[in-house]
Amino acid sequence: MDLILCHTTADFDTLGAAVGLARLQPGSRIVLTGGCHPTVQRFLALHRDEYPLIERRAVDSRQIRSLTLVDAQQPDRFGAAAQWMTQPQPPPIRVYDHHPYAPGSQPLAAGVIEPVGAATTLVVEAMQRQGIRPTLAEATVMALGIHVDTGSLVFEQTTLRDAQALTWLMEQGANLQVIAEFVEPGLSPQLQNLLTVAMARLNLETVQGYSLAWVVLAVNHYIAGLSGIAERLISLADVDLLLFAAHYPGKETGAPPSQRLLLVGRAQGRVTARPPRQGIDWGVIFTPLGGGGHAAAAAVTLTTDSPAEVVDQVLTQARSQLPRPPTAQDLMSSPVRTIRPETTMAEAQRVLLRYGHAGLSVVDGTGKLVGMIARRDLDLALHHGLSHAPVKGYMATNLKTINPQTPLSEIEELMVTYDIGRLPVIHQGSLVGIVTRTDLLRHLHQNLVANGWRRRTLPPTQVDVAPDLQKIWQSV
Repeated sequence: MDLILCHTTADFDTLGAAVGLARLQPGSRIVLTGGCHPTVQRFLALHRDEYPLIERRAVDSRQIRSLTLVDAQQPDRFGAAAQWMTQPQPPPIRVYDHHPYAPGSQPLAAGVIEPVGAATTLVVEAMQRQGIRPTLAEATVMALGIHVDTGSLVFEQTTLRDAQALTWLMEQGANLQVIAEFVEPGLSPQLQNLLTVAMARLNLETVQGYSLAWVVLAVNHYIAGLSGIAERLISLADVDLLLFAAHYPGKETGAPPSQRLLLVGRAQGRVTARPPRQGIDWGVIFTPLGGGGHAAAAAVTLTTDSPAEVVDQVLTQARSQLPRPPTAQDLMSSPVRTIRPETTMAEAQRVLLRYGHAGLSVVDGTGKLVGMIARRDLDLALHHGLSHAPVKGYMATNLKTINPQTPLSEIEELMVTYDIGRLPVIHQGSLVGIVTRTDLLRHLHQNLVANGWRRRTLPPTQVDVAPDLQKIWQSV
């Protein structure tokens, strides 16, 4: 077994580099040795099944053939997995890292250790040399790794190589919508204080299954970067639609005193309008007020005597544009492949391998759902020699279920909150379908296509932008 180890409290760089190395080393499995950053955990709650991850507990140390350490070099950065490196006869170890050696320390093993902004950049360069193209899911998480560790190419340690690697990943179809969702830009101390106030005063409501948030702040004067608060708010509040408003005294005089009002609208992709789809379009809402933008992001600054009235009018128009949300009935797979509680772990594993599922529903003789068995549970049981045991002893019985009318927002919230990859759909006590991460991702992809997104590939004759990037970099 060839293992790729992510350091404890995994960030996007160690995960992205590990995903790329899994392509460079076919058959390798990725081990998260000890927890993740919250944003990474949220990302994996939706995308875990797209990457060759394996639980550390499911690894038999006697079967390890090689170890590849990612984004760190010292054994103590890998938690309990450090024992695999320090045993009397450890397996071959290789390192991919962009951090320099600590003064006076010795490298644990040979590998690729070079001073670039992100470890993922080193892996991208290796893929380019070998002519290996990532899938869209792989390109996306690798691009996230570079974005996060380089501050979207503005951190001091960023190099031209990072920019070139990120450009290549974009050429391979890295999903910019997903990247924008999980990359968090920084705010000045003044804006951070305002963000705290905005979070405390945030208004929330649900409209047709979508979450809408808005906040109105009164400030003493214009503050540069106010719109950046909106970017952070929609992420922190985890809502579909956000209206951020801030007003401050204007130069004009009047009765009552006039105010300058800044309005910033933000929306997640699933509620934005793109022909022929219906949905929210902040640009359309703000254009009559003198502003502009596009469906998902727009802004306007205007003078008014009644900021509260303008905000109410904009919210009313936004509510009226929200589309009908998809439900479980639109997303689910049916009929559902099921097994009985008496089915052995070995037979359940064969069913999984045959049909490519990540888990199976367990029903009794009357067809009533009584449990779920996941691939991770089967891996652990087989690892401990329990292939003959019935699944009823290992299946999950405290299940989260949904009904055919459960909206997409609630489905996604359940999957993220409880790290669930499969949600059974129950109607009148019977199992009528199942919604999986794959179903959810397929819907999100179809939305991207409907919004005009297409994977872009460059022909061999495409102009090489590297020389231009070099000139730009040298001029900074």
